[in-house]
Amino acid sequence: MENINKGLLHRAFSAFVFRPSDGKLLLQQRASEKITFPDMWTNTCCSHPLDDFPEEREEAAQRGVRVAASRKLEHELGIPQSQTPVDGFQYLTRIHYLAPSDGLWGEHEGACGRAPREEARCRVWCGAVDYILFMTGDVSVTANANEIRDHKYVDKAELQAMFEDPCKCMLFISVLRACVRAHTRPVSAANTFTPWFKLIARDFLFGWWDELIVRKDASGKVWAKSLDGLVDGSKVVKMV
Repeated sequence: MENINKGLLHRAFSAFVFRPSDGKLLLQQRASEKITFPDMWTNTCCSHPLDDFPEEREEAAQRGVRVAASRKLEHELGIPQSQTPVDGFQYLTRIHYLAPSDGLWGEHEGACGRAPREEARCRVWCGAVDYILFMTGDVSVTANANEIRDHKYVDKAELQAMFEDPCKCMLFISVLRACVRAHTRPVSAANTFTPWFKLIARDFLFGWWDELIVRKDASGKVWAKSLDGLVDGSKVVKMV
């Protein structure tokens, strides 16, 4: 928490990709090998712009995070960047959150570090200003097994059911982790989803999703750009 208390936050993005024909959202389940929040379900893609790439440092019109989102969608889900054009992302808002993770590693811009060896387990915190991006498109998924354990499309009711009964979607994972990671505690139902995804869903996602469906075009398809102007994206929303 020391770095976070000093205000050393990192930029992040959370991308939500919806299928135009039915408005279903593409979810991913993070790989078991992920350093933070392994095996948890989350939005389509969440990651960080890289300082190594000048284009991803651009802040005007959120271009840097849009470029990073297109890059990471290809890296994690194998979605060709031609299917996720930078201008196709609809920026909605920014959120500021703190996220606890049980593990040896914690992420923080310019301050990623491993806990001391004598501490077998510790609780680390991730602090981020997260840019929320919506996109609609018919995308081709070829998941990277090093990044993603599973993926699926869900409608609003299906996702709400997952939140209400998380044990069903985590039963197999809990058993597996208990077997192969006996030195760690079992995954709890409360940690079925990544913390940022739970926060976004709790306060924003379902309302925006409703608007996306309501604003479908004459052909019955949903388009992320229809949400332009829905939210005042000039402010950072602090979430707890």
